[in-house]
Amino acid sequence: MYCNYCGRQIQDDAVVCAYCARPVGATVPRRHLYRPVEGRKIGGVALGMAVYFGEDVMLVRLIWVLALLLTLPIAFILYIIAWIIIPEEPLRLPVATSTISSPSPQS
Repeated sequence: MYCNYCGRQIQDDAVVCAYCARPVGATVPRRHLYRPVEGRKIGGVALGMAVYFGEDVMLVRLIWVLALLLTLPIAFILYIIAWIIIPEEPLRLPVATSTISSPSPQS
């Protein structure tokens, strides 16, 4: 078996490449940065960043507030730019539940 990243030959049962230390044999799901529709306060930038980085949303919001207080115009402009650039989370359609009823006899 060969490593997908460095191309060197590795053991067939290896989980991690011994040369480049990257995981092999399993695909890693890609994370996307979105502004969630539910749970946001203003634009969803802080909530989206918290979900993406796996941090607490209050910590990320506190960092944004501190940045806003310390660098008033820069943090405000960066937040507006992030609000424009970061896409909104795609809508999830509800699972369709179909109930098939037998036709009632017509009299």
